[in-house]
Amino acid sequence: MKTNSKIEKIWDSGGFIVTSECGPPRGADAEIVRKKGEYLRGVVDGVNVTDNQTSVVRMSSLSACAILKGMGLEPILQMVCRDRNRIALQSDILGAAALGINNMLCLSGDHQKFGDHPQGKNVYDIDSMQLIQTVRQMRDEGKFLGGDEIKGKPVIFIGAAENPFADPFEIRAARLGKKVKSGCQFIQTQCIYNLEKFSRWMQMVCDRGLHEKCAILAGVTPMKSAGMANYMKKNVPGMDVPDALIERMKGTPKEKQAEEGINICVESIQQLREMPGVRGIHIMAIEWEEKVAEIVKAAGLFPRPEV
Repeated sequence: MKTNSKIEKIWDSGGFIVTSECGPPRGADAEIVRKKGEYLRGVVDGVNVTDNQTSVVRMSSLSACAILKGMGLEPILQMVCRDRNRIALQSDILGAAALGINNMLCLSGDHQKFGDHPQGKNVYDIDSMQLIQTVRQMRDEGKFLGGDEIKGKPVIFIGAAENPFADPFEIRAARLGKKVKSGCQFIQTQCIYNLEKFSRWMQMVCDRGLHEKCAILAGVTPMKSAGMANYMKKNVPGMDVPDALIERMKGTPKEKQAEEGINICVESIQQLREMPGVRGIHIMAIEWEEKVAEIVKAAGLFPRPEV
């Protein structure tokens, strides 16, 4: 079923997709969301709104998406299984569709022990694979999980995340295949620093023909400093940061490291664009949204297509 998603329209037209990310504030100030939205306006095709990322309480993804939608941006609702049972998940899916939110990213969610409420109870009534299936069933079959008919189906373009670098590496493409079979139409990957290993993963993806069934958006995150690069290598699970990249950052004067991090990000985008099967870029500029336009323009991805 075709949706009204701008991302789907660019994919269908054979274009190259650019998305980015907006972390909601730890409060009820809508102006913070609007300020971040202004940085991204016109330079990306869609904006992910994270859902209490790292299990830290923030403004709801749904509310922040509604604010961005009102600004004329194309929001991508992130929804995690950690905090809601199947009743609440289906309710929010309907609510998002009613607000004209055309895209949804289905995620498991970080365990609450890593956040600001480690004593909280998680839910995980269903997992991310089942959430993908739930959105597809509600959209394509017009039925709730309980079997009742939906009066006004939610027409949503379905996405998910994928980490090409997690162990065991050999099963990562097959795992993506399961998500595609479940109904996933676009994938945003973990941030990529090891381009050689990512290229091998993409080869496995293309060997299975998954790139023809699902838009693969390669994730990139600009480094602000050598310390950030080293931290991501040592402390972020599933992250593959080559030593050569860390040494390059360390070899740059501290006052120039942020600029060098952006240079590395732009170089990565240019290489990723040449890889068979890659249909877009997802820029995760963590609390650095003001740099996204600079990255998009330097990478030769501006202006964005009108659809």
